[in-house]
Amino acid sequence: MAQKPSIPKGTRDFNSEQVAKRNYIITTIREEFQLFGFNPIETPSFENSQTLMGKYGDEGDRLIFKILNSGDYLSKVDSSILNDKNSSELTSKISEKALRYDLTVPFARYVVQHQNDIDLPFKRYQIQPVWRADRPQKGRFREFFQCDADVVGSKSLWQEVEFIQLYDGVFNKLKLRGVTIKINNRKVLSGISEVIGAEDQLIDFTVALDKLDKIGEDKVKEEMLAKGISEHAIEKLQPLFDLSGSFEDQITGLRGLLKSSQIGLEGVEELEFINSAIANLNLQAAKLELDVTLARGLNYYTGAIFEVSAPDGVKMGSIGGGGRYDDLTGIFGLKDISGVGISFGLDRIYLVLEELELFPSSVVASTKILFINFGNQEAQFSLQVINRLRKAGISAELYPDTAKLKKQFNYADKRQIPFVGIVGDSEMASQKVTVKNMRTGNQATISIDEIVSLVQ
Repeated sequence: MAQKPSIPKGTRDFNSEQVAKRNYIITTIREEFQLFGFNPIETPSFENSQTLMGKYGDEGDRLIFKILNSGDYLSKVDSSILNDKNSSELTSKISEKALRYDLTVPFARYVVQHQNDIDLPFKRYQIQPVWRADRPQKGRFREFFQCDADVVGSKSLWQEVEFIQLYDGVFNKLKLRGVTIKINNRKVLSGISEVIGAEDQLIDFTVALDKLDKIGEDKVKEEMLAKGISEHAIEKLQPLFDLSGSFEDQITGLRGLLKSSQIGLEGVEELEFINSAIANLNLQAAKLELDVTLARGLNYYTGAIFEVSAPDGVKMGSIGGGGRYDDLTGIFGLKDISGVGISFGLDRIYLVLEELELFPSSVVASTKILFINFGNQEAQFSLQVINRLRKAGISAELYPDTAKLKKQFNYADKRQIPFVGIVGDSEMASQKVTVKNMRTGNQATISIDEIVSLVQ
């Protein structure tokens, strides 16, 4: 007996309704990207391993899917490496490519590789799948789409302001109101690590701090201790955990905490500028909130960092995020090119819209009218009518077989097709069609022009 087929954990099949809903989100995001002046590019699904490795921190590197070299990939590996069973060393010998982990690092590679063909500042958007060898759970998959917009070649903080507006515009069009755009600044985090005497442990510090909303303050402190950050340093960190109040109140608290750190105060000033600008622009669907513990544990962020939370009451991880990455293209040899970008989490936004019942009913509508098949002569006449309806922009189709009438009507009902067209001898003689409304049960024999008006 054949084994029942399956798909890898963390991946999914999508039925036609799910595809339609996903396309609704993608189309909304794409239209807003273009409205803000971003242009599309695409990059390969896999990159050279050296392009990706080392850009996301140790945790990120472990989640990158490696691709085995073609052919007999073990034949050129020294037997001593095989015997040592050192996975890191072995992987570098048998895998030279990897599936992309996100769209930002491939974009940085794209900018460097095509630097002579683009004009700065360069604004691009990209909507493509990415892969992460993560533990699957609700809202977290191993294969998922990211919808990114980035600008490189400008250090202006107005870009950050525009991205906050872009988030707000998309969520407003999706009618997803009440989202929170959390903001922090890596310069603030660098300043804090400097003040507590842990400058050389910035990565360990930020990776642990980024887990605050998931594991709580005590567990974060335990992780910092385990990473070698001293108890004295963690004690000096306490004012950070205690910061609360409005955006302005927290800014005041940060100024006091960071008064001895120049880089920290630079970050505070940047946050203050962005908040002041947004206050005059009247966000419609989102609110901006300062979260001084937001770290986003990716090594390449250098300035503002964003993370978007779903409305209160919806249990979901972040549905978007991003930040400024001044040094990313420098990794590939192109110095002094500042970048900033954001990403929308398509799959999580889908789950939120589903939970809140925010998908318009028109999104899943496909065929508007199904024609019953009584035989070849009737089918030929029906197809002529169907062609005219399609030219009028109406989705119409013919049931392919001369099955029992009940079966054809049940088919239309299961697919939620709103109208059924019936063509018999009298209809062909009068050049009309009997149309039944599947919701009300009413039917009438009408002209083709009347069908167009009725269905539209």
